[in-house]
Amino acid sequence: MESPCEERGIASHHLNGSMDQVSSPISRAIASRSTLGVKINNDEIDVENGRFEKDRERGFQSRRRPALHNQALLSGISYCLSSCGMILVNKYVLSSYDFNAGISLMLYQNFVAVVVVSGLSIFGIIKTEPLTWRLIKVWLPVNVIFVGMLVTSMFSLKYINVAMVTVLKNVTNVMTAVGEMYLFNKHHDNRVWAALFLMIISAISGGFTDLSFDATGYTWQLINCLLTASYSLTLRKVMDTAKQVTKSGELNEFSMVMLNNSLSLPLGVMLVCGFKEVDYLVETPLLRSGWFWVVMTFSGLLGLAISFTSMWFLHQTGATTYSLVGSLNKIPLSVAGILLFKVPTSLENSASILFGLLAGVLFARAKMR
Repeated sequence: MESPCEERGIASHHLNGSMDQVSSPISRAIASRSTLGVKINNDEIDVENGRFEKDRERGFQSRRRPALHNQALLSGISYCLSSCGMILVNKYVLSSYDFNAGISLMLYQNFVAVVVVSGLSIFGIIKTEPLTWRLIKVWLPVNVIFVGMLVTSMFSLKYINVAMVTVLKNVTNVMTAVGEMYLFNKHHDNRVWAALFLMIISAISGGFTDLSFDATGYTWQLINCLLTASYSLTLRKVMDTAKQVTKSGELNEFSMVMLNNSLSLPLGVMLVCGFKEVDYLVETPLLRSGWFWVVMTFSGLLGLAISFTSMWFLHQTGATTYSLVGSLNKIPLSVAGILLFKVPTSLENSASILFGLLAGVLFARAKMR
């Protein structure tokens, strides 16, 4: 599952591992809000951003723009750049700037998403469902998991290099597959389980050979995998209920982005206070740097871009191509993460990372059959 952190929209902002590919984030890193996606009964869900394929395609088809040449290629490149960029920019903020307020970063990114989506809705460019108390009460439980997913994604990304985060996110696929089997009586064929087994092996071997191993970061990443799997499994039921309490009877992509990010704001404020990030924010000189605000705002826009570009790419191609490209996209992301942040690595660790990335591709192919 992924992100674009995506881990997103959460991404939202991500940020993102996925049953079929890595995101988010809305995520975000929205996942980022790396981007995270999961297939449930042939319906595509982007975990970090709360994207649902059928609603996404319906909302996009209703507002087609003038035809452009090579839209499939352009949309694919845009999706890959935004999803990779989200994770790399978040890593840059958290590690290169040594910004020790990951929750505040998530909160600001979600705020940017709310402002942009609200503006587009006001000017009639997109259509969103109005937020009613009935809808909020239905969505709030899954939103709590969503926020936890984004926060743990930020925490793990600070301590672990991008390549290992990408490989470790594969554990989410295993948890989701097991959850589907026990909760929904959904069975996977031997090819899927073989790919999942390879993912586990690569994650374990990657951890043992990681020259920059950090127990804190690995702990946060495992918690993130558990929350991401829980989110994808819970979202299925919550979406059906949520559609029943909306005025139109539907819940499109933009409404989900708005809903997730809006409800995350008060929860984020409480977490900022609970983790005592306020004291750090008051003292850090980073918030007095105009360039730092530009980078943070750019990360928020990237998280939102994952929502729009993934919807565009899915509409131009289809779930099969979308899923496979998402898996292949992890390879340049991992390489870029190692080179840009000068991550110390070994032949054994590089082989484990490559092994895990290829296992992700095999998993996506197995799910298509």
